[in-house]
Amino acid sequence: MAQTKQSNRQILLNSRPHGAPKPDDFRLQETNIPEPGDGEVLLRTLYLSLDPYMRGRMSDGPSYAEPVAIDDVMVGGTVCRVEQSNHAKYSVGDLVLSFSGWQDYAVSDGTGLVQLDSEMERPSLALGVLGMPGFTAYMGLLDIGQTKSGETVVVAGATGAVGSVVGQIAKLKGCRVVGVAGGETKCRIAVDELGFDVCIDHRADDFADQLSAACSAGIDVYYENVGGKVFDGVLPLLNTKARIPLCGLIAHYNDTELPPGPDRLSLLMKTILIKRIKMQGFIIFDDYQHRFGEFATEMSQWVKEGQIKVHEDIVDSLENAPGAFIGLLEGENSGKLVIRVANS
Repeated sequence: MAQTKQSNRQILLNSRPHGAPKPDDFRLQETNIPEPGDGEVLLRTLYLSLDPYMRGRMSDGPSYAEPVAIDDVMVGGTVCRVEQSNHAKYSVGDLVLSFSGWQDYAVSDGTGLVQLDSEMERPSLALGVLGMPGFTAYMGLLDIGQTKSGETVVVAGATGAVGSVVGQIAKLKGCRVVGVAGGETKCRIAVDELGFDVCIDHRADDFADQLSAACSAGIDVYYENVGGKVFDGVLPLLNTKARIPLCGLIAHYNDTELPPGPDRLSLLMKTILIKRIKMQGFIIFDDYQHRFGEFATEMSQWVKEGQIKVHEDIVDSLENAPGAFIGLLEGENSGKLVIRVANS
């Protein structure tokens, strides 16, 4: 079903998932296209970003942001065209970065909009390497990770939207980079296309042994966005004064109870104490909004010069967003996952 100028397709949260989301946790509806009022613009979605954090917004437990209400439009970052404008700052045809969610059209009073180059060759990059995931990689690695040339950096989710950028920045900074990914294909991408020194399949029976062999000098920075058995393998290899930027735990987003097995908390606390490890969680725009300009300038130059390679997974049509999102949580995608809602 293609985007039209007659109706507004919306994907709503139909029910709160118990465990992994299912297709019937979402609902597609068509409504009238909203009319912008004074000081407002009508936005038409071109690209929609799909990101792991959305799973948390589907639940109603305590978190850093309000949950999506049942029957509300699913949240998400978007690249949009301005279709109508009653706002002094925006004109019809302008390209903007927005947070208008899983729908064709939305009205905005301009709050939170970021103006983009209207002739931008690849607008979807504003949702990936030049947007929130790239910003997360940049600040987590360089500000919290404080990488130094010659150090060993381990990156979970090595071919994902964040991890693929983390590893490439670490290489630019002179580090040895060990990626962790799910499956031989992703591991080959990490090494052959993204320039990682080595990448290990976390599904391997001897994953911990392979990781230990690849990190014979220990681990100085572990960029954590996965959790689970990957962190179990990393923990004993951390060097004294290692740094752990923590931006996500995708292995646990569908958990309905604490994981089985021995209580690891005392081991974690002991390791943090004895090895004086810095482990810091962060929410990128809450903590680093004031540094987005610095990131945008440097990352844009790196991408332009080919020093950072773009790794995207683009899926066509809004109605395919639920299936693509479910696949994202199951590790099916490689690179930044984007829904192409319309071509222009």
